[in-house]
Amino acid sequence: MATAPHTVGSPSRMHDGTGIRDHYFTVPLDHQVPDGEELTVYAREFFTEDGGENKPWLLYLQGGPGGKGTRPARISGWMAEALKHYRVLMLDQRGTGLSTPINRHTLIARGRPADQARYLTHFRAPDIVADAEAIRHALGADPWVTLGQSFGGFCTLTYLSFAPEGLAGSMITGGIPPLAGPADQVYQATYRKMRARNREYFRRFPKDLEILAKIYSRVRCNDVVLPDGSPLTVGRVQALGMYLGGNTRIDALHYVLEEAFVAGTDTLSDTFLTAVYQQVSRATNPLYLILHEAIYAQPGAQPTAWAAQRVLADFPDFNPKKADTPLLTGEMCFDWYTELDPALQPVARATQLIADWTQWGPLYDLDQLAANQVPVAALVYTDDVYVDRDLSLAAAEQVTNLHVWESDRWHHDGLGEAGAEIFARLHQMIQRN
Repeated sequence: MATAPHTVGSPSRMHDGTGIRDHYFTVPLDHQVPDGEELTVYAREFFTEDGGENKPWLLYLQGGPGGKGTRPARISGWMAEALKHYRVLMLDQRGTGLSTPINRHTLIARGRPADQARYLTHFRAPDIVADAEAIRHALGADPWVTLGQSFGGFCTLTYLSFAPEGLAGSMITGGIPPLAGPADQVYQATYRKMRARNREYFRRFPKDLEILAKIYSRVRCNDVVLPDGSPLTVGRVQALGMYLGGNTRIDALHYVLEEAFVAGTDTLSDTFLTAVYQQVSRATNPLYLILHEAIYAQPGAQPTAWAAQRVLADFPDFNPKKADTPLLTGEMCFDWYTELDPALQPVARATQLIADWTQWGPLYDLDQLAANQVPVAALVYTDDVYVDRDLSLAAAEQVTNLHVWESDRWHHDGLGEAGAEIFARLHQMIQRN
């Protein structure tokens, strides 16, 4: 593995004294073509005042796809616990944040949709892992510990497959992916989980079902727009189900619905419209939509071809054409996103080409995972509506030295809600092995 050229910024301090330092690395767009086009990958280092710069490294792999590294205003939760043992490297995965970001402006500049799509094929987990290894070599680091949240866990399994020599141990929260099979299986499972979560929510807030029905009725008049001027549809209202992926966010959804209408009218409030906009706009993270199903795509498989949309046919209670009050959806992506979202409209053709793409490389090496020697501890959330528990446990059985902690105390946002507790236990688990 080649070392990435590296520029280091001057250290500075957060208000609580935590040290931070910027790192910029130059990596190939295609690691198989090291002399070809290059990208800049950014990472922010965090370290404590008490000799933290000399502690071993922990690499944080962010959820996504398309999620940049966390920008904490203060150190708390899992990071406070991690900094007791490590200096933390917060990576902006390629295409996000300060790492040669992908957005409607930069992607259009690539030229034809076919060229845009070809470029996008280099932004999956294997590319992120190759970046991480080049970065580790540039830092002169020994094998390091990783923490992967959600899609970051997917990247961890890729790391264990293709560069296990770079890992001293790995922790995963809500992020063990299926290691084989089509994306369809993911949505068959997550629609069922979302159905159960809808029922749980409306048992707790029964009046919200009446409000939701009224919202749908109003939206079906086809004259409501979001703050960016794009049309509000029933499907876009359903995307508020993203709130149901968390423990505390379930209450946040209730607060959104209780203020849905301007008092005494059938006019949807700006508060409500803004909440929907924040869920459906991909202006700040287009890769989330463009590559969402590609994170499951494997060699020799059929194209993902909007799997969530195809599987919807098996779940009429989620289908706006079949149900008067369709259930709220979760991490499902539909082709109409590119028709309605101004941030995606310019790259709609490239997005469709990715949905139709079949020339994907492997995400995992099953033989290597079966022979894995790196200690891995993974928290699986029993009721996770995004990363299915049953699929996660089936995958975990295929990875030697991976130890599962299953809990029904949290949903997908457990690391954000109880990060210190979760990190401490997972860290203890990998230390024991």
